Amino acid sequence: MPLISRFILLLGVLLVSACAQQAPAFTPPSKRPLAANEQPWPKNHVLGIAYHDVEDRDPDQAVVAVRTERMIEQLAWLRENNYRPVTVDQIMAARNGGPELPPKAILLSFDDGYASFYTRVMPVLRAYNWHALLAPVGTWIDTPLNQPVDFAGTPRARSDFLTWDQVREISQSGLVEIAAHTDASHKGILANPQGNMQPAAATRRYDPVSKRYESEAEFQARIRSDVVAISEKIRKVTGKKPRVWVWPYGTADGTSLTVISEQGYEIALTLDDGLDALDNLMSSPRFLVASDPDGEHFANSVVGAQSDFVMRVVHVDLDNVYDPDPAQQEINLGKLIQRMADMGANTVFLQAFADPKGDGLVDSLYFPNRHLPVRADIFDRVAWQLRTRAHVKVFAWMPVLSFGLDAKLPRVTRWDPKTGTTAVDPDQYQRLSPFDPEVRRIIGEIYEDVARLTSVDGILYHDDALLSDFEDASPAALKAYAAHGLPGSIAALRDDPATLQRWTRFKSRYLIDFTRELTAKVRAIRGPQVLTARNIFAEPVLNPESETWFAQNLDDFLVTYDWTAPMAMPLMEKQTHAQSGPWLEGLVAKIKQRPGALDRTVFELQARDWTKKDQADIDGAQLADWMGRLKRQGATSFGYYPDNFLDNLPDLKTVRPALSNKWNP
Repeated sequence: MPLISRFILLLGVLLVSACAQQAPAFTPPSKRPLAANEQPWPKNHVLGIAYHDVEDRDPDQAVVAVRTERMIEQLAWLRENNYRPVTVDQIMAARNGGPELPPKAILLSFDDGYASFYTRVMPVLRAYNWHALLAPVGTWIDTPLNQPVDFAGTPRARSDFLTWDQVREISQSGLVEIAAHTDASHKGILANPQGNMQPAAATRRYDPVSKRYESEAEFQARIRSDVVAISEKIRKVTGKKPRVWVWPYGTADGTSLTVISEQGYEIALTLDDGLDALDNLMSSPRFLVASDPDGEHFANSVVGAQSDFVMRVVHVDLDNVYDPDPAQQEINLGKLIQRMADMGANTVFLQAFADPKGDGLVDSLYFPNRHLPVRADIFDRVAWQLRTRAHVKVFAWMPVLSFGLDAKLPRVTRWDPKTGTTAVDPDQYQRLSPFDPEVRRIIGEIYEDVARLTSVDGILYHDDALLSDFEDASPAALKAYAAHGLPGSIAALRDDPATLQRWTRFKSRYLIDFTRELTAKVRAIRGPQVLTARNIFAEPVLNPESETWFAQNLDDFLVTYDWTAPMAMPLMEKQTHAQSGPWLEGLVAKIKQRPGALDRTVFELQARDWTKKDQADIDGAQLADWMGRLKRQGATSFGYYPDNFLDNLPDLKTVRPALSNKWNP
């Protein structure tokens, strides 16, 4: 073919392709929203920056080291771009209503207690007159000069670490506050039967001999001994009790935090993302300087810390990992981890309960607990591997009410207007009545048990937390209605529109309050950094009047949970494929009417068509098209359920470019 002909043919293909793309509507520059990192620095916010060792050459990533020249370049960039280090005193004063923090406030911290802080960092701090935190590990500094340091099970040269005399001198400089990084808990301990080693300060130790986990009392006693020891060592050397706690590996724990607070600590530093708003100093995020970044990568990371987190989620059934054959189970787990890494998701909603029948009634769980059988103790293993190898956040996907507990416990019942009788609705989730105190106690204990798993970043509340306009008609529910000034029968509750509305709002708020109770129990054990998400059916979003049928309210969800997760599943809502795109756009438009709501909403698409008898898998191209429509409407956080990682459904290469932030933010 002549060259000119090929050019014309190529031009024609390009024109056709261009025409096939949906052009975004033009928005004048003055009306375009600013990206988070282009907006003014928010009032009284501080960015924590975490360094470790500093080496002149070949920085060792086993200790997250950076080159000396790069650290100097990074600190110079911060100074030239008007970032200003602040002290703990300034932070505490701002929190207590005193002088505001300066714009672009940063808190510099150096973990572990490396000798390089004395030889390489202090000269720069003195030259700049900049303040910082130093957080040594007690037993590492205790090590005699003629012995190697036991660095989490690996011997390292004693000369790599500071001495207490050097720590004293540093503390007297007026530039550095000494923080605590545990006494002897900067290491991993056995966390599960599969052999994972997890952070000692946040993990209930598993004993392979007795096949039992450390009790909460035993764990608390171990942590208290550690905190008291490091606090006293720092007080003796500096003359001051430490007030800043630095979590090893950035992994926080609520039980440990209680002990730390009792010992007088006022700030606890994690390695979570984002700026600290000073309203929760016991869970302060920090940016970790890792992989010896050059100036460009460091600058991009610091600026990017102002950006809102965008969730790209894959919702996974742990039932598909489980296998009675441990060898096959490990093969399944390997496939899941590889797929999540390849897919580019940053979050996994991971089933924590067993549902092999697919009926939604939970008869067993995938973690040790006090009330239901354990199908297999694998949740923590799978979640830990996902977090550390696929580098995703893991939310434990948990039912709220549909637990198959003691048959004597009251169930949610439906009042039949035709017969006037009450019974469990066979077409709905089989739910325990949340109005019964014993039900709430037992479910709360199950949530406490899942909270003890080190690998939980968040909780996803399942869509079983709903009550129809004929529910709950159980005696405990009727008693609760009457106690709150409502009629004590479903017939009377439904008889008057105003009363029906009051009843609906009462139930919606009651379910919200119950999940708040569960969240409080989880955070008390796991820590305040645990995030929450809750599934909401599409109808209450599209038609607020339908709250009556679900006891779910979008506005309630948006102010209660970190993430609201609409079930953006058009085929399940009886839409055709042709109607599905406009339906999704309408769903986004409804949520977008509320300022800022899209930043806290993650849309869950369907990867299976449950309206068909064979539950046909939805084509990856269709899923990618839906994701594209969501993005064009301004939605930034989305994902899909379910993922069949065993059979590559949906097709990874088709969905990945639409889902992954790495491919198409």
